[in-house]
Amino acid sequence: MSSASATFPDVVLIGGGVMSATFAALLKELSPELSITMFETLEQCGQESSKAWNNAGTGHAGNCELNYTPRRPDGSVDISKALAVNTEFDISRQLWSHWVRSGRIADANSFIHACPHVSLVWGKEDVAFLKARYDAMASHHCFDGMEYSEDPDVIADWAPLAMEGRDPSVPVAATRIRSGTDVDFGALTCSLFSSLEKENGFHSFYRHRVTDLVKTTDGRWRVTAVNTQTGVKRSVLTRFVFVGAGGAALPLLQKSGIPEARRYAGFPVSGLWLQCTDPAITQRHHAKVYGKAPVGSPPMSVPHLDTRVIDRKSCLLFGPYAGFSTKFLKTGSRMDYFRSLNGGNIIPAVTAAKDNLSLVNYLVREVTQSDHKRFRSLLNFYPLANENQWTKIVAGQRVQIIKPDNGLHGVLRFGTELVRSSDQSLAAVLGASPGASIAASVALQVVEKCFPQNVTANGWLPRLKEIFPAYGVDLKTTPELCRNLRQETARILQIEN
Repeated sequence: MSSASATFPDVVLIGGGVMSATFAALLKELSPELSITMFETLEQCGQESSKAWNNAGTGHAGNCELNYTPRRPDGSVDISKALAVNTEFDISRQLWSHWVRSGRIADANSFIHACPHVSLVWGKEDVAFLKARYDAMASHHCFDGMEYSEDPDVIADWAPLAMEGRDPSVPVAATRIRSGTDVDFGALTCSLFSSLEKENGFHSFYRHRVTDLVKTTDGRWRVTAVNTQTGVKRSVLTRFVFVGAGGAALPLLQKSGIPEARRYAGFPVSGLWLQCTDPAITQRHHAKVYGKAPVGSPPMSVPHLDTRVIDRKSCLLFGPYAGFSTKFLKTGSRMDYFRSLNGGNIIPAVTAAKDNLSLVNYLVREVTQSDHKRFRSLLNFYPLANENQWTKIVAGQRVQIIKPDNGLHGVLRFGTELVRSSDQSLAAVLGASPGASIAASVALQVVEKCFPQNVTANGWLPRLKEIFPAYGVDLKTTPELCRNLRQETARILQIEN
């Protein structure tokens, strides 16, 4: 290990999740000589939100998530958010395919599997909504192959568990896209860090918690981390810091003191899943089946019955059941939320809470409901489910963004957001879904916005075009390229086209 590159790295990563892994691996593709140091509080990578059991594993592509397609006042359906997420996922597919071809990822089946994406609704009003949604989406090439049916027998073929025992007098409808995926982001994270740790100039420090982040007079960042076992401090100086620390990103941004983060606040949300590992059940369901959130519920409450492939074994997850915890990480402190409040963000936090009392009430109801009541909501998706075959597990912790708007007023945002310092020397990822699914898009944005001097014809641009065959092209407006690209990435990743 070069002591100089470890002490004065070109780039410092804070957090050992999929965001940091993706960004670091992309940088090494563009400039192998870069030195990178990573600090992670836990004993290994990918143990918080990236870990397979802590997230839904949906390769979010806007196919089945009904909260991405709101209905307009005139009754039409707005698919713009679904299209944006859909083509951002193409960026991930291009990058993953490149890594499979180059050998950085040895086996695509280690982290991604074909899994149809299904939207299922019942009741006259929701059936009408789904039909309008299908009409809007199926006419666009980005959603080629989307199927729609109101025939219970057809839907039973797509999702048999969801139809058995269902009241035949209640109208039902579903859409399906067979080219959906299930992704083990924890396995992907570990694969990427494993390859990085074999390269010159990459140094990882596990069990190291970053305690200070200070801008020096010469424009560099002094990053100080403490070994959680020995208490020994380690400081490094770097020109660029990437904060990919999940829920801990907000406190780290606050430590940095950058003005861009001053009025940001966070709203932590916990969650639970119901899990089934009985092969007699799991072998009969092969899809991610998303429903519509109950009236008055927030977007995060969209329920779904998911096929998961974790450690190459299939299981089913149902949920998530949202809840409130003052922790910012699953392994965090109950004081995290309170420590994040300060003179700059407390008013945005209070105004956002006032504007979202229905969300607060919803979370209280979710936290206080009994296990039996949680199970009853599963019956909407699996009417003949046996409560004895399902166990409760804790999901990952999410911190939703409260963003300042019109001065001191705070707005609760659902999504993923990149925050950068004005001099482009620090970037952090805040928020939640679609999160890991668009890690490649986030990494690419950081490259373009924070290293513009390198993205030139004589610099990284030719390499970017090799890695991303559709670089600089809007796939939403180029049907032929979009179809060809998806055919090729599906072949390399061994998923459905």
